[in-house]
Amino acid sequence: MTPAAPTPAYRRLSVEERRSQLLDAALSLFAHRAPEEVSLDDVAEAAGVSRPLVYRYFPGGKQQLYEAALRSAADELEHCFDEPRQGPPLTRLSHALDRYLAFVDEHDAGFSALLQGGSVVETSRTTAIVDSVRRAAAVHIFNHLRIKDPGPRLRMTVRMWITAVEAASLIWLDEDKQPPVGELRDWLVDQFVAVLAVTAARDPQTAGLVAGLSEDG
Repeated sequence: MTPAAPTPAYRRLSVEERRSQLLDAALSLFAHRAPEEVSLDDVAEAAGVSRPLVYRYFPGGKQQLYEAALRSAADELEHCFDEPRQGPPLTRLSHALDRYLAFVDEHDAGFSALLQGGSVVETSRTTAIVDSVRRAAAVHIFNHLRIKDPGPRLRMTVRMWITAVEAASLIWLDEDKQPPVGELRDWLVDQFVAVLAVTAARDPQTAGLVAGLSEDG
């Protein structure tokens, strides 16, 4: 008689492990469906747990869970621009955009819902989380450019470009992810150089930066 296979030992998850499991399940759902289309029952089913357990960890319900999942996604997006300070700045920017666009590709529906707004779960807190990603991206970019104290024109130029990256990402998703992601990345880098050149004609700080980029290239 063949002995029965041993039953896998049950391991109780720690509080942090369980919370992480629920957030991963929620992020997976929010990545492909608008927030208002995801219920706590959906999250519980995806995580393989009961609805009361979801409430135990997120007593604020769907709103609290969505904000926690959004914060987790925002942390990942912020790290996209945290490229090692090695090599030419534009090469680093290309690598950062590769990670950013990979995130957009993987979380297409959720990314659209996040940036387009209008969700029934959108609040001032969720708006602040999204804005924190933009500000963190700008800080990383200035660090890559070795600019410690950017003036108003340069700050505006970089923040405008970040907004353009978001808009291009949304349009890219709407256009069935065309052109190919590599072409989109290169085009966005070229746009960055172009808007810096326009600002350089009016701002000495940006003019010096553009000259430095030319030397690095």
